[in-house]
Amino acid sequence: MIRILIVEDEKPIADLLDMSLTAAGYTCDCLMSGTAAADAVGEKRYDLILLDVMLPGIDGFELMEYLAPLGIPVIFITARSAVKDKIRGLKLGADDYIVKPFEIAELLARVETVLRRCRRTDGTITVGDVTVDTQSRVVTKAGEVVPLTAKEYALLLLFLQNRNIALFRETIYERVWENDYMGDSRTVDLHVQRLRKKLGWQERITAVYKVGYRLEVRE
Repeated sequence: MIRILIVEDEKPIADLLDMSLTAAGYTCDCLMSGTAAADAVGEKRYDLILLDVMLPGIDGFELMEYLAPLGIPVIFITARSAVKDKIRGLKLGADDYIVKPFEIAELLARVETVLRRCRRTDGTITVGDVTVDTQSRVVTKAGEVVPLTAKEYALLLLFLQNRNIALFRETIYERVWENDYMGDSRTVDLHVQRLRKKLGWQERITAVYKVGYRLEVRE
């Protein structure tokens, strides 16, 4: 199980991060100060730290200097958008730098990217009887291989990264097709229908009125 430490002193943001990451299958701890975070990394093993800059006690940049030798991947999540701050954070050793406000879908994608780059994913994602091996890109259902096109596989990963989160059609299109959404929903709808049929997920991938789709995971 991947364990993520969230260091954020704004409780609504910390709660949103905790809820979204937990829904995506991660285990999270939340702390509200740099001092508490410095103590925590000495007591528990973390696979990733999401770190605010403006914190009581030790700020994020100071904490990063302490964390860098430990080799724990770090993503800064902060309202400080100046280029000089981004450069400072990255030069201190952070793996990514996200400026508030941010989209949860983008955050989850960046988290997965950093974990994969640092080889801290377990390589498989399982929902019900469907298993995805992210290293070989092989998808199985009840032990049988399910052949997916490249777009269907990318769509499946997007849903798995955003479990229980309603995704707008334009978000799906822009993330999977890596192109600007022009308002034609037929491409997204067709691929969702095919993915549902191949995985037997007609009831699991639900349509959200005037929004798009959501992968329901209640296990």
